[in-house]
Amino acid sequence: MNKGANVGGGGPTAAAAAAAAQKQKSLLQRVDADIGNIVDNYGFIVNAARVNDPPVRNSQEAFMMEMRASRMVHAADSLLKLVSELKQTAMFSGFASLNDHVEQRTEEFTEQDEKTECMLSRIGEEAAASLKELESHYYSSAERTSSLPSYSQETMP
Repeated sequence: MNKGANVGGGGPTAAAAAAAAQKQKSLLQRVDADIGNIVDNYGFIVNAARVNDPPVRNSQEAFMMEMRASRMVHAADSLLKLVSELKQTAMFSGFASLNDHVEQRTEEFTEQDEKTECMLSRIGEEAAASLKELESHYYSSAERTSSLPSYSQETMP
């Protein structure tokens, strides 16, 4: 199918492997960033949860805690999206192996087609040679000459 695709080294398999490695690196960076964000915000919420006397400071800390909690929710949502993306990747990666299997079967059938074409060609040549030999034998046989009607006497009135 892709008979010239491997020219220049690597080919589609190397490109797919490089793309997969890049995607894996990107996903790992996202996981690290999201988990780090959750841990940092949780740590800040625990530190800010101390009870203090001034009411202004408590309201500021409550606002900061809400903001940090919101950031944690956002990071958790990002992780859920990442998990969904990984599931889709795992599900659709089966298509790559299916495509490889289809290509392999196509190559096998192409080879079988070539073998069949050669065999049919050989059989045709053998049949043509046998037919030529039979014709030669028939036209040179005594049976043929005795079974032919003589047209010279029948055509004359």
